[in-house]
Formats: sequence, C-alpha cells, structure tokens
Amino acid sequence: MRLERWNPLNTADSGHLYSIFEPGVCRLRDCIVRDVIRGTEGQALLPGLDVVPTTFTLVDLEHDFESPDGRPAFAIFQEQLAEVEDEYDFIIFDCPPNVLFAAQCGIFCSSEVYVPANPDALSLIGFTLLVGKLQQFHHLSASFRVAGMQPTAQVRGVIFNSIKSNVDIDVPKMRMQFRINQFKNQGRIAKDARILDAQIRDAIIVRRAVTLGLPVNLIGNLGTEESVRDDYAQVAEEILQTPEQA
Repeated sequence: MRLERWNPLNTADSGHLYSIFEPGVCRLRDCIVRDVIRGTEGQALLPGLDVVPTTFTLVDLEHDFESPDGRPAFAIFQEQLAEVEDEYDFIIFDCPPNVLFAAQCGIFCSSEVYVPANPDALSLIGFTLLVGKLQQFHHLSASFRVAGMQPTAQVRGVIFNSIKSNVDIDVPKMRMQFRINQFKNQGRIAKDARILDAQIRDAIIVRRAVTLGLPVNLIGNLGTEESVRDDYAQVAEEILQTPEQA
C-alpha cells in the first residue's frame, strides 16, 4: 500500500486492524482493502490480492487494550476472521519475529509457520527462542480454540533470505539444519520441517519495492536474467508443493 493511502489511516478510527479492538467500531471485514495494488488510473494490478492494513497504533495492543468481555485479542481476531476466511484460497499473516499480542493473532489462526532467516548466528538464536515461545503460546491459547479450527500451527520451514552474492552459506545452513533436527526429534516443530531449497538473494530492488509500496514482481527494470523476483516465485511454488499436514 502506497504511503499516500496508508498515512491517513494512522489518524483514523477505522479501516485498520487495531480499529477492530479499539474503538471497536468496525469488524475485520470492514477493514479489508480489496484489490489493494492499483495502477495510476485505479485499475487492479493484482486482482484478488486484498490486505488488512495495520498502523502504528497496533503497538497499543500490548498495553492499552482491554477487551470488554475479557477475551484476549487473538480470540477476537479469530472470531472475525472466520467471517471472511472462506472467501480466500490463502491468507498470509506477515508477523514480526516475536509472539507478542499482534503476532499472536496471526499465529492463533494459522495452519503452518514459515520462518525467514538470515545466514547468521542471530537468526539461529532467534529461531531457537521463537520455537520455545510458540510452544508456550499454544499452551496458553488452547482453551480458546473453537470447533472448526485447524490444529495449532507448527514451524514447517525456514527460508534463507538476504543472501549476498559470492557468500558461502553452507555453514549457517548446516547449523540451522542441526537445530531443526533437534526440534523435530523433540516434537517441537513439524515432522517434515526443513530448510526450503529456494532462497532469497539480497537485492536493492527489494528495498525499492518497499519504498514504492509495490510487490517486487511489479517493479520494472529487473532485466531478463534470473532475479530476486524469480526467487520469490520459487519460494511460493515450493510452499504450494508442500503436502498438507495429516
């Protein structure tokens, strides 16, 4: 979403995710921006790609929000998501690398988790901490699960990204694979969890896409050679080819 469309939401009482909690004047359905990617003449560039925008106010979910009926935010979110989820083939929750209240909303409603990781020690530490926090959250939220929900989301894959050219990442991948094997043996992640074969290279075009508010695959001047756009396509295809969990 371009800044000129997103900035006004930061001073609005509706139209963004936090507004379903506070002031609670709208439902999640009311916050969906349909066909969010638009051309200069308003035409839909990626028909069917909808988004529920968030704003800086979402951080208030951590300290300022108190549910009138005592339910946690993730339970409220799940109830309202259930009203629209049948309208979509896929719903992706783009969460920060934590299990704070905002991320809990996505985790509670997910069927599987994929973790981006840079090829460095910090990502390995972060992955280890994340798996532990996920287990704690699943235990905490178990009593709020309702009929029709899928089983709790487990980590099914790690996606290496920001791969710089001519950098050997075999050692970081080996260390991550060792940790994955440990967690699989302990039953803390999915039995088929793995490092995806597809990986995302580091590219200036990604930062440009963020600035422009456009998906990478709509940014021009990528050339005819294989690019980061192909990386994202390969990651998507590999996830789509992953069998559903039994």
